[in-house]
Amino acid sequence: MKHDAYVRVRGAREHNLRAVDVDVPRDALVVFTGVSGSGKSSLAFGTLYAEAQRRYFESVAPYARRLIHQVGAPKVGEVTGLPPAVALEQRRSAPTGRSSVGTVTTLSNSLRMLFSRAGRYPEGAERLDSDAFSSNTAAGACAECHGLGTVHRVTEESLVPDPSLSIREGAIAAWPGAWLGKNLRDITQTLGYDIDRPWSELPRADREWLLFTDEQPVVTVHPVREAGRIQRPYQGTYQSAKRYVLHTFAETKSATLRRRVQRFLVSTRCPVCAGRRLRPEALAVTFAGSDIAELAALPVERLAEVLRPSARGAEGQDAVEGGIRESVAATLSRELVSRIDVLTELGLGYLSVDRPTPTLSPGELQRLRLATQLRSGLFGVVYVLDEPSAGLHPADTESLLGVLDRLKEAGNSLFVVEHDMAVARRADWIVDVGSWAGEHGGEVLYSGPVAGLAQVDRSVTRGFLHPTPAADGPAARTGDGADGDRETDRAVREPRGWLKLSGVTRHNVRNLDAEFPLGVFTAVTGVSGSGKSTLVSQVLAGLVAEHTGSRTNETPAEDAEEETEGAAGDVSAVTGLEAVDRLVRVDQKPIGRTPRSNLATYTGLFDAVRKVFAATDEARARGYGAGRFSFNVAEGRCPTCQGEGYIAVELLFLPGTYAPCTDCHGARYNPETLEITYAGATIADVLEMTVDHAAEFLSSVPAAVRGLEALQRVGLGYLRLGQPATELSGGEAQRIKLAGELQRTRRGHTLYVLDEPTTGLHPADTRVLLRQLHGLVDAGHSVIVVEHDMDVVSGADWVLDMGPGGGERGGRIVAAGTPQEVAAGGGATAPYLKASLRG
Repeated sequence: MKHDAYVRVRGAREHNLRAVDVDVPRDALVVFTGVSGSGKSSLAFGTLYAEAQRRYFESVAPYARRLIHQVGAPKVGEVTGLPPAVALEQRRSAPTGRSSVGTVTTLSNSLRMLFSRAGRYPEGAERLDSDAFSSNTAAGACAECHGLGTVHRVTEESLVPDPSLSIREGAIAAWPGAWLGKNLRDITQTLGYDIDRPWSELPRADREWLLFTDEQPVVTVHPVREAGRIQRPYQGTYQSAKRYVLHTFAETKSATLRRRVQRFLVSTRCPVCAGRRLRPEALAVTFAGSDIAELAALPVERLAEVLRPSARGAEGQDAVEGGIRESVAATLSRELVSRIDVLTELGLGYLSVDRPTPTLSPGELQRLRLATQLRSGLFGVVYVLDEPSAGLHPADTESLLGVLDRLKEAGNSLFVVEHDMAVARRADWIVDVGSWAGEHGGEVLYSGPVAGLAQVDRSVTRGFLHPTPAADGPAARTGDGADGDRETDRAVREPRGWLKLSGVTRHNVRNLDAEFPLGVFTAVTGVSGSGKSTLVSQVLAGLVAEHTGSRTNETPAEDAEEETEGAAGDVSAVTGLEAVDRLVRVDQKPIGRTPRSNLATYTGLFDAVRKVFAATDEARARGYGAGRFSFNVAEGRCPTCQGEGYIAVELLFLPGTYAPCTDCHGARYNPETLEITYAGATIADVLEMTVDHAAEFLSSVPAAVRGLEALQRVGLGYLRLGQPATELSGGEAQRIKLAGELQRTRRGHTLYVLDEPTTGLHPADTRVLLRQLHGLVDAGHSVIVVEHDMDVVSGADWVLDMGPGGGERGGRIVAAGTPQEVAAGGGATAPYLKASLRG
């Protein structure tokens, strides 16, 4: 390796980085490791990628910069030797059903062109442009459903679920609540309709008009005077329930409101296109005997098989334009097959071209973008990847490493933030950041060849990357003690009952019988797309949620409805539900969507803190209640920044930035509120404390201590209480949710369901998490995890291995039993589980 072929960083201070100096080789696979929150992403993404993007933007015309999302300039002294960079982060896709696997990978473009230029048209039909084969264009979208495949209608039954109620009692449930609903009832009464008579007794003509009319009459309403309030007459416009629901569903930008009105819609397959989204003239064109909707619905690995004969030039075509059509078909088919082969190599062959991106995991979406980059032909580029192995079975990780090698061989550099030690071992160079997280991290402990990390005593990663003979079995065998000792002799727990599901049918799971033991730790494994999440997170969790009469915990109500909808209809029989009293799902979804949501507010800690400040002598003397100490309340917050602590600064052609509020200097509160102190600290000072610091400072406040200790038990002592939810990783969000559960008093038998809980966690963090999960089982509860980490699986009491492949080749249970029994089987998981059990 050339001596000058390095990217050199000097004085990096992004987030918790402590003036880091580091040299990283180009044209190599460089893996950044370290515990969660140590600063590795701040170095790879926040510094290296951000600086590469900043330099690129300097070459872009100023007017064009405004059209591109800019991450902002990093806090760094100097970076030299840095090529252009492409970031492939893990992020949730945009919530739109029109974005699909085909649009992300551009497979849709080539497939449409194939049908346009080489499809078989009905006799006499004109050739269609490729846009005519897209449901996202006016030329191609079905005129009835506008390219969605479904139509939304309303019925009297959907709008009025309980006809025994009167209008005043809320019979028209689809109408809005609060004052707007009252206005509509008053307008209805003014129009002469009886709002106190049961709905079922109203004349049919009246019911039809109230629910479905498109008329919007305006009347003068004289409200009934309420005690203490004078209400003046007003001009009110009537709006039928149908008009309100359809208009709101189509126009609102509020996801919550959209989901609310969606409950009153009856969604059916479009009667014109039969759910295929396209106009009849497009669906009349075929290739290899199928229309474009049929091919787009196939798993891409099967689509490739359909296209291979044409790609080899052997597709039989009619004589008309035979030579040209065959040539075009061969060229486009070869292009499609080559792109699909990369997807299959990355373990994504089970996906279909028309699969909506909102249904993909962040890991799947990142690998789709990685496949696109592999075909781009770029060289001399730095690819910065965020845990590309996330959500991958060890067998799929092997294929991923092959793809990364090919990107490197093409003349590119790969900077990978990664927790999977199998990926780290294959690196050319490793940068270990630590030692711990937050203010206890931010230092590069080692930068060099992988073997050299074995000599770095301060590295937490060292023991996992270079295990010593003295290190006993897998981390997951039990709850490790704080000193790292493992109780490797823990006996396998015996089930205290079984949840038995018969005839499970959803997605690629077909007529499956599955049994889940209760009172033990169960791991569900299998290659990507084998049906694990469908079986556990959707069907099983949905059934238990319906049985216990509560939504899945930690999931917004509107999301829970989608996840569990129809779960009971997916099974023919279920037994054992009576043994479960409560369901808790702990996922990696954000704990809040705005900076106003933070660690303290989410966990409820802030309530206890505000009460402490309100109880001080000075606060009582001034008449300040607990609400005064909320930065969301006008009386306590800084009026300049509205409690945000910062002000957005628009720089037009440069990246927008945030500056501390000029009045409160980031404290969020007005001066009067900050005059109140507790033990010498203001409320703003407490929000700046880490969990570890706050645990000492608030040691005499029991209501705060419980939550703080729970956060410490899951390894989050480094986080600040006021850290915005938007700055937290998925792994941190998941552990915060788990901490919230740990501080609750649990009655009865709780089933905990976790989908890939170790995603985003360093092996040391995984040990901390597992200590808590095994503790829940020891306390008499049940834990079921969908997991790819073999150390976690090897420490389970029971394993369900699904497969044997993904997509149509999955959906079955190939092995079930103790880890030792599954390791002795023949599934894809067996060899990796066997290796983990050997330690």
